[in-house]
Amino acid sequence: MILEQIQKENDIKKISPGDYDLLASEIRAFLIEKISETGGHLGSNLGAVELTMALHLVLDMPEDKIIWDVGHQAYTHKLLTGRRDGFDSLRKYGGMSGFPKRKESNCDAFDTGHSSTSISAGLGLVKARDLLGQKHTVVSVIGDGSLTGGMAYEALNNASRMGSNFIIVLNDNNMSISENIGGVSQYLNGIRTSAKYLDLKDSIYYGLLDMPGFGQKVVKKIQNVKNGLKQLVIPGMFFEDMGITYLGPVDGHDIKALTKVLKEARKVKNAVVVHVMTKKGRGYEPAEKHPARFHGAEPFEVETGLPKCSKEKANYTDVFATVMNKMAEKDDKLVAITAAMPDGTGLKRFKNRYPDRFFDVGIAEEHAVTFAAGLAAGGLKPVVAVYSSFLQRAYDQILHDVCIQNLPVVFAIDRAGLVGSDGETHQGIFDLSYLSSIPNMHIMAPKNKWELADMMAFALDFGCPIAIRYPRGAAYDKLKEQRDPIVYGKGELLYEGGRIALLAVGSMVKTALEVREMLKEESGLDVTVVNARFIKPVDTKIIESLVERHSLFVTMEENVLSGGYGEKVLSYLTKEHPEKQVINIALPDTYIEHGNVEILKKETGIDAQSVFEKIQREIQRS
Repeated sequence: MILEQIQKENDIKKISPGDYDLLASEIRAFLIEKISETGGHLGSNLGAVELTMALHLVLDMPEDKIIWDVGHQAYTHKLLTGRRDGFDSLRKYGGMSGFPKRKESNCDAFDTGHSSTSISAGLGLVKARDLLGQKHTVVSVIGDGSLTGGMAYEALNNASRMGSNFIIVLNDNNMSISENIGGVSQYLNGIRTSAKYLDLKDSIYYGLLDMPGFGQKVVKKIQNVKNGLKQLVIPGMFFEDMGITYLGPVDGHDIKALTKVLKEARKVKNAVVVHVMTKKGRGYEPAEKHPARFHGAEPFEVETGLPKCSKEKANYTDVFATVMNKMAEKDDKLVAITAAMPDGTGLKRFKNRYPDRFFDVGIAEEHAVTFAAGLAAGGLKPVVAVYSSFLQRAYDQILHDVCIQNLPVVFAIDRAGLVGSDGETHQGIFDLSYLSSIPNMHIMAPKNKWELADMMAFALDFGCPIAIRYPRGAAYDKLKEQRDPIVYGKGELLYEGGRIALLAVGSMVKTALEVREMLKEESGLDVTVVNARFIKPVDTKIIESLVERHSLFVTMEENVLSGGYGEKVLSYLTKEHPEKQVINIALPDTYIEHGNVEILKKETGIDAQSVFEKIQREIQRS
């Protein structure tokens, strides 16, 4: 087995070129086998096998640096840097991350997880290299999807002024370019990057400039003619016009062609884009046919590609999708916006039924929010469906463009709280904190699937900025009979007892009910449970109604402690009723690594058993 010969970085250079294709096949087989057991990002990694091999054949690791945009296509990179044994624990708690991590290997140059960041990070590494007088190569690998993010263009604008080598690999698995143009441009690449060509080009350029009187005019005319010809034969004129050399397109599954163009790219004395054409899911038919399904796959049967576990009961995303379609039937002003996540956010059916009222803006959360603000200002009812972690990228737009104008934009925040295997960059544990700091923003969280539907209806008629945050996974389907109408700023009393009041937010209502049963069984305590419903504003009236009969208030939320619901309740009680005891159950103010959600809840102390034990200790102290 060729793959077994790779034990550490640069071992690929010991492999015979005649075995490269075999190695690529072995890597694909290995990834399919391992990801079928652990789950993970399969399609993107299968498409980048040869590209990654070529990079490792040309570069010297870890001296040279590769920055992987998003990072979910870095599995082959991990294999080629000696981390094969880590795949048994891929994305598991305490195991290997599914993304590049500097603390995991010195071959990982930069931590990534969100898109459109690699060119900016690469520029920083290039400038650091130059200022320190170092000579290594820096490569940023970015996908065509990530180029829909505005940050990538901000970085390209700066890269155009880079006076030293910086390689940007555009991994394109969607765009189609005809063969004849590709052949001409490949031919030109070899000429334009040869040492003799570059030297001749410089000598002619400076020689003409030195000619008295009309040297600059001659140079200008030659450049105009040259650029006109390039427009006809080079598909990368967008980059060329910015001052960035363009090489490609190159077959992203041809290792010989890839290594050749990467070697040529290292000769360029400025920023250079290497345009690589790949196929997502290559080598595994189910992934080629269904790339969206295998973007972030759950464990699956290798033979069929079907999930090993049957689909769980309806999740909150499914409920949101159904509600959006039902409301759209009744209200033709309802419009939906997503940032390249129609499947993940549940808007695919809405897109199919109401294509004129559906907007996928690409990986551009900032634009999505301000675009929604414009739609609202124009008289429509926009719903921005977005993952909690990704909404962080649009904080300024929420504050300036939506909330200052008090525009009626609804934020449907999916994947709020712990999301599990994707780790630090994807945990949705900050939204209550960063949203509640913004004036004119209002925040809700449903206790179950029926309350999500009710909150969506309330939000669309509210007329001001409002966010509804709900978790990943199966929707809680208990308490159907307890469905009080949503009233602005008002919580819901689920069970009334005494001494201890559990004030729970959204997903933590289920945990609060479990804690209530444990306290009743173990200590004979009949405690109160409140469904907070509103995080902003906090329902202080319901707190006041409980003060007389309760000495201990326990807030429960799946958000970091700092700036969350619990701190607001603590602040109120400290000011108005300082004699009352308060326990804040929340996530620690830190970044939480990847792992199974139930394990993470236990490790962070927000599972039912941990909450029960904290309450028991407080009871014993008092």
